[in-house]
Amino acid sequence: MYKALVFFDLDNTLLNAQTRVDPEVAAAMDSLRQNNVLPVISTGRNIFEIPNTMRNTKIDTVVSGNGDYVIYEGKPVYAVEFPKTLVAEMAAYAADFEDAVAVLNSKESHMNKVTKLTQQAYDSVNSTVPPLGAEEFWQNNQVNMMIVMTQGHDADYRLKFGDQLTFYRNTPFSMDIVLKGNSKSEGIKQLIKNAGLEGIPTYAFGDGNNDIPMLDFVDHPVAMGNALDNVKPYAEFITTNNTDHGIVNGLKHFDLI
Repeated sequence: MYKALVFFDLDNTLLNAQTRVDPEVAAAMDSLRQNNVLPVISTGRNIFEIPNTMRNTKIDTVVSGNGDYVIYEGKPVYAVEFPKTLVAEMAAYAADFEDAVAVLNSKESHMNKVTKLTQQAYDSVNSTVPPLGAEEFWQNNQVNMMIVMTQGHDADYRLKFGDQLTFYRNTPFSMDIVLKGNSKSEGIKQLIKNAGLEGIPTYAFGDGNNDIPMLDFVDHPVAMGNALDNVKPYAEFITTNNTDHGIVNGLKHFDLI
């Protein structure tokens, strides 16, 4: 039985400004395991996007896709699939604003077109723009998450799809999309239930809008010093910035390392 479970967002949290794992963070993950604490990645990114992070941290338990795809010790324990009709409806609505959409699962991602916002969105998280072919992909594969590249239309999307989808504004150029009722907190709940991890104290580190459900759910929520102002009220403790030893300082604050 683990002494604690600690959930880490990636961008602007566990990762540095270059979206890489600092050596001191990798060492902290080793220290957690030595102290019988399970480190878990909890991210809006999908599994195929983070192999280097998983390798460098030696973490193989992940709540990915904003809670829509979860693995425990490398094996899937929970997945949510978008209905193909809903994916098509969302893409058609985005076309009204000339917005591009991406469809993703644990293995790959595809765009339906490339716009200026597309390049800016992926540059902002130091990622490569996915290949085209979204429609063929969603017709023949499971879709666990979507992204829309948009500015100025947040309210329109939420009004149109608010009873079916949840939108997280995670870059100035794009919004992550998950099925209504799903979030990082739901992914964590499913992990705990399906992996038999009930009754263990939970901690979480985050900085962005999609981290709010996770911070609101765990026993001990930690916001990064660089977290959005609206995220910090959900924290029990505010650590330093992700680029200023924030992970290590937060773990030390709770005597986890």
